[in-house]
Amino acid sequence: MTARPDPDRPHDHEIPLAGGFVNDVVRVGDTVRRTSGPWTPAVHALLRHLEEVGFAESPRVLGIDDLGREVLSYLPGETMPWTNWPRVLCDDDGVAQLGRLLRRYHDAVSDFRPPPGAVWRNPLAGPGEIIRHGDFSPFNTTWVDDTVVGLIDWDFARPGRRIDDLAYLAWQLVPLQPEGRRKEYGLDSRLDLPGRLSVLCDAYGGDYSPAEVVAAAIDVIEAERGDTAELATWGLQPWVRFADDGSLQAFAAEARWLRRTRDFWAGNGGEVPCPD
Repeated sequence: MTARPDPDRPHDHEIPLAGGFVNDVVRVGDTVRRTSGPWTPAVHALLRHLEEVGFAESPRVLGIDDLGREVLSYLPGETMPWTNWPRVLCDDDGVAQLGRLLRRYHDAVSDFRPPPGAVWRNPLAGPGEIIRHGDFSPFNTTWVDDTVVGLIDWDFARPGRRIDDLAYLAWQLVPLQPEGRRKEYGLDSRLDLPGRLSVLCDAYGGDYSPAEVVAAAIDVIEAERGDTAELATWGLQPWVRFADDGSLQAFAAEARWLRRTRDFWAGNGGEVPCPD
C-alpha cells in the first residue's frame, strides 16, 4: 500500500500555486496546504465520501498541519489560465469533458449526507438536492495532455440544485458572457456559441435544455450578486473583497445582458447585442 504524505512534514519548501484568489494555497511535496475555516470539516466529510465512492478527480484529505491549514493531496496537471485558453477549451471536446465530469460528480455525491450541524462557507446556503461544488468552472480543474484529471477548490461547496452547478459552468465555459470576455479567452468570434451550450447540456446527460440552463444561469448570477451584497455587509471575506472589486456591478450587468440575449443562447434566434 502506498503511504500517504505526512501532513506534519516540514513546510519550509513551499511553492505558491496559481490561483489562490480566495485562499493562500501552497504546494509542499505531494500535498497542498490551504487556509482552513469553520467550513473545513463539512468539506472534508464531502471529500472523504468522494474518495469512498471512487470519484478519482477530487483531492484526498490528509489532515491539518501544524499551522492550522488543511492538507490535501496534490492533483497532477495544469490549471486553466484566465486569458488565451488552450485549444481544448475552445473545442467541443473540452466542453464535453467538463460536462461529463460534472455529471460524474453529481452522481458520486447523490447519496452523501452532510454531518450533523454542517457549516458551509456561504452561511446563506439553504437546503438543496445535493451538495454543489459551488465554483465548478474551467479554472478549478486540472488537465494532462488535453484530458481533465482533477477538480479542485472545494471551499464553496454547499447545498443546492444540480442545475445551478451546470448553469454556473455554462456561464464560465461557453461562456454565457459578453464578447469582451470571450475575446480575453481567445475564442473565435465565429464560434457556434449556442452549439457549445448544447454540447455541454448533452454531455451532462440531457437532463436540462439549453433554455433551462440559461434561465438558471440568470438566477445563479443574481444569487451571486445578492450573496455578495449581503455577506459583504457582514464583513465576511472574500465577499468584502468581491464587493470592493466591483463584482456587484459586474454581476448586475451580466444578468441584464443574459436576459436580453436568452433567446440567442437557447437557439431560438435573436442577436447578441453589440457592443456588449
